Amino acid sequence: MGTFLHKGFTLIEMIVVIVITGIIAGIVAIFIQAPVKGYVDSARRAELTDIADTAVRRMARDVRMAVPNSVRLCGTACVEYVQANDGGRYRSDVPGNPLVFDNADTTFDVLGTVAVAANDYIVIGSSESDASVVYQRLGLRKVNAYAAPQITLSAGLSSFREMPSHRFDVVDAAQGAVTYACEGVGTDANGTGTGVLRRYWGYWNFTANRPTWIAPTTGGSAILADNISACTIEYGLPNQRFGLLAVRMTLTRENESVSLYHQMHVNNLP
Repeated sequence: MGTFLHKGFTLIEMIVVIVITGIIAGIVAIFIQAPVKGYVDSARRAELTDIADTAVRRMARDVRMAVPNSVRLCGTACVEYVQANDGGRYRSDVPGNPLVFDNADTTFDVLGTVAVAANDYIVIGSSESDASVVYQRLGLRKVNAYAAPQITLSAGLSSFREMPSHRFDVVDAAQGAVTYACEGVGTDANGTGTGVLRRYWGYWNFTANRPTWIAPTTGGSAILADNISACTIEYGLPNQRFGLLAVRMTLTRENESVSLYHQMHVNNLP
């Protein structure tokens, strides 16, 4: 009978193979660790950048619709304004029903068409850079009715200021004032930003003077960005017609930070 030989691995050979495989795996892990970490960090920075960029672009789009001379700061990281829904030109002379600036006249004709309805507000004469015409309600009147081309107001216009452009702005009754505020700004123990950029809208309980931030008690709110570790909002008035709103914001997640600086022009021409 023939003799059969059984061949295989010895225990020592298996241990040697395992040790060598472990060494190779460790070397490979060392070499790929940095690229993988770099990719993860890059993806995190890209996400934070997208969050910040989307938020400030929304803010810039809103500010372009602000009632002239209604933008004002309410703290180091807070800005408030009244958002216009539409605008138009009032008739200033006869024929027709011109706008007369006295207490008795509550009706006037609009040139063209305008998106305005009962309970909306119109603003005329918002030319003061301190926003007093809007927030002190000197140039703000509620609309009782609109039957083209005539607008009927709830009160006369003696406190309004006539504009050479004969323009007025319409504020939707549901929109009211708008605030962008950075809240809870800081960094936690894990190196992640704790602040949020929140948008408030639809409130009418604004005050004449608002030097510090107080959250509105009515209307709605929504978070536009989170993980904020630093935030400042600045507003400068280069001239009577144009303002410059600047936002500086830093977003941080697990000690990875991105900073964004965005400037937006504010049209204050009434």
